[in-house]
Amino acid sequence: MDTAPLTSLYVHVPFCASTCDFCAFYQEQPKRGDIDRYLDTVEKELQLHPPGKVSTVFWGGGTPGLLPAEDLYRLGNALRQHAGQPREWTVELAPSSVRADKLAALKDLGVTRVSLGIQSFDDHTLEALGRRHSPTQIKQAWELIQAAQFASTNLDLIFAIPGQDEARWLTDLEKAVALQPDHLSTYCLTFEEDAAMFIKLSQGKVKIDQALEAQLYRRTWETLAQHGYEQYEVSNFARPDHACQHNLITWQMGEWIGYGPSAASQWQGQRWTNPANLENWCQGIAAGQPLKEQRQALQPADLLSDALIFGLRLNTGVNPQALAQRFATPLPHSVQNLFTQLQSEGFMKTNGANFCLTDEGRLRADAVGVEILECFEV
Repeated sequence: MDTAPLTSLYVHVPFCASTCDFCAFYQEQPKRGDIDRYLDTVEKELQLHPPGKVSTVFWGGGTPGLLPAEDLYRLGNALRQHAGQPREWTVELAPSSVRADKLAALKDLGVTRVSLGIQSFDDHTLEALGRRHSPTQIKQAWELIQAAQFASTNLDLIFAIPGQDEARWLTDLEKAVALQPDHLSTYCLTFEEDAAMFIKLSQGKVKIDQALEAQLYRRTWETLAQHGYEQYEVSNFARPDHACQHNLITWQMGEWIGYGPSAASQWQGQRWTNPANLENWCQGIAAGQPLKEQRQALQPADLLSDALIFGLRLNTGVNPQALAQRFATPLPHSVQNLFTQLQSEGFMKTNGANFCLTDEGRLRADAVGVEILECFEV
């Protein structure tokens, strides 16, 4: 029987030196006064809504590594005071912000995992994304990270970028593997409505090539498998014992609490999002009444449907009956019919009691998710 995963904690650090064309995450320019207000307010938010001991912690952004070492210490110590020492603690970094003193602070705090967002090693590809770092900065940052000896290291890459063909992507993959990270995340470029890349798409300046996307997916899976990286989720690959436990908790519909502007939470039968506005978020915390947007009272069927959708992104797949038992709600017959249909079409297979997507099925994981949602809406 599937059991509920442990609790996670997410901290959104909203500061970025510049906005990349593909990024739609909430961010602010790193002004000293705003950073101080942010740190003050996170400390108050932790006091107002203490998480208790958590299993995993993830600092995302924005660029958490943009904070000076003393601010990283302050944020980390506040977190440890209210959440204890997590077994896995991940921090996202950008190549241009990596410094030895910051890495030393993170290591001293007990951070176990750093994720370097490189996106590409190619100058032209980075320019197409609006990234501000260079291949030289990637090399320098990685040398510092390796010297710090974190328990796990991750590289983030993006493919299907305008102007990027198969050869350029495979070159990026080979260069990433040569650095010997413990984990690789490879994401297909998405066009978020609030991002500059979406505007270019709507103006016809860039185009989506779905056939190329599928081909790059396949070549990614083949290439990384040859180098010893096991795929455990559609876009994530790891050496043994280096899968990201924080992400597994969210994909398996555990509980997590988000701190900072725009951070999302799923906790005690509720979902909500903090305001994606530094001022509004600060005011709510200062008044002792945190603002919660997009609030949703979760029903067992909501959790079951999402556990099926996100669980099927995992190579291990899902056990529908066990999940139905875990969330104490019946499995719709239409889900069983859908899974039978997907098997007959070659998009799904079974592994014991688990249902898993095949390679071709993972290429249409988003569409499968929509079909599962529809099964719960009738």
